[in-house]
Parts: sequence; C-alpha cells; structure tokens
Amino acid sequence: MRKIVIGAAQMGPNQKADSRETIVARMLALLEEAARKGCTLVVYPELALTTFFPRWYIEDPAEIDRWFESEMPNAATQPLFDKARELQVAISFGYAELTADGHHFNSQILTDRDGNIVAKYRKIHLPGHSEWDDERAFQHLEKRYFEPGDLGFPVWRTQDAVIGMLICNDRRWPEAYRVMGLQGVELVILGYNTPSVNSQNSAEGEEQRLYHSELSMTAAAYQNSTWVVGVAKAGDEDGHPLMGGSIIVDPNGYVVARAKTDGDELLVHECDMDLSVFGKETIFDFARHRRIEHYGLITSQTGVVRKV
Repeated sequence: MRKIVIGAAQMGPNQKADSRETIVARMLALLEEAARKGCTLVVYPELALTTFFPRWYIEDPAEIDRWFESEMPNAATQPLFDKARELQVAISFGYAELTADGHHFNSQILTDRDGNIVAKYRKIHLPGHSEWDDERAFQHLEKRYFEPGDLGFPVWRTQDAVIGMLICNDRRWPEAYRVMGLQGVELVILGYNTPSVNSQNSAEGEEQRLYHSELSMTAAAYQNSTWVVGVAKAGDEDGHPLMGGSIIVDPNGYVVARAKTDGDELLVHECDMDLSVFGKETIFDFARHRRIEHYGLITSQTGVVRKV
C-alpha cells in the first residue's frame, strides 16, 4: 500500500498588522505537531502568509506589492523550509506571487521531504471583481490584484503518488478536477480563504457556504476517484469573518476528517493512495466510459448560449 500521512493545517486569522515572521511561527508550530503525529505531508491554506488583502480597494502599486512574495523561499519563510527539511516533512502552502517580470498570481507550492520546491500551481478561477462595487457588503477584488494562472492543471509524481493542486474558488469547478483526473490524479491538495457570508446575498450564511464548499470537494473526489484535502484560513480577520470547514475526503467521497474550530487546527489522516484504484478501474474508468464527442461545448463556449 502507498500511504501518506497527511496533515491538513488549518490556520486561524492573519491580521493586517501581523508580520510574516509572526505568521510563519504559527505555521512552524503546526508543522512540528504534524511531525510528532507522523505526517509526511502538511498542507496549509491559500494566502497563508498574509491576511486576505483583496477585501480592500488599493490603488497604490507599492501598497499592493507589499502583500506579494518576489521569491520563495525568502528570509521570512526560510525557517519553515529548514524545519520541514529537518523533520523530513513535505509542505504545501499558498501565497501571493510577484514574478521577476512583474506578473501577479495567487500561487501554491509543494515541496519534497527535503524542502525542495517540486511543484507550483497558479489559481485559474479568480472570483470577485476588479473595481469598487457599491452593491456588495464588502469587496472581493481578486480580479484586481491577480492574473488568471498560466500553468494549467498539471500533476506531479512525488511521495509515490500523483498529486495536483487547486486554490479556493477552483474547487467549485468540475473541469479543474477532471483535467487532473485525466492525468491519473490520486491526491488533490488545496487551500482556501472563504468569507462566512456571501457579499451579494446576505441570506447565504456560513451554514450554506460550508455545505457548498464540502459538496464541491466530496463530489469531485468521488467523480475522479481521488483524495481531496481542503484547508481553510478561518476566523475574524480585521473584522471580516472567514469560514473554516477544512476536510480530508477519500476517493469514494467520504469525509474522513473535519475541522472543529475556526483557529489553528491540525487534521491528520493516513491516506492510502491505492484506494483510488478501484474507482478508476470501474465506474470512472474514463477510457471505457467517457463520450468526448458530446463534450465540445465545454471547451468551445464560455458563457450560456440559450437554444430555446
């Protein structure tokens, strides 16, 4: 059996005033706890190093760039990489990436157990809007600060498993999982920062949003016969609540671990990658059952075109 003991390292809120070093210290505490519990992979949330800054409308480019990392690892995060190498635990976390040629992405990296970065993903399905919106209860300006990811939906073989990554809103789009599923993905790891209330529909509160978050991940796990690990940054960030609900889902769509708090909390589960095999060889044997001659609209058309 190919088992990975995974730690889903949910994080509580990062406040606007928190330094990178303060936040990394919390990540280190979760990493050390994970190592004590036998984990060989720890997954942290989206934008793990900062508060969720897209809730603010910022016009000064220099103020925007202060939330981004121009290299990884850097001085603030190097202790995390060093400790991961010492403990022989692979890590994955999200951050705002500023490239050498000036591009801004919402990114996630994965290391091996020696602390070497072996994979990078850039968020593709950016939610929200790009300009101030008076109709919203609060702003969600990811389209202002980030470009859509340019790396597609790759997978990597590491820790004797086929692993892919997604970020936050990506988890709601079945196409993302299916592209990885067609590459034999066995484990999808993702982080998210999701407001507890819908800014455009106040009736949709935390209970409904947790349900939809879990639904998107459990359905995708089942439909692609893959493990899915979804990790939140949660709690009250500068007066803006983020929901928790971190989960580990098996390839049959069952939740095997679920967070109980909105703070720093570690979920641990021994995940057998071979559990993905049965579904891939039976009901979701794509080679036998998919009918791509009827799927053309998925890649030829973006919005709805009504035929009747």
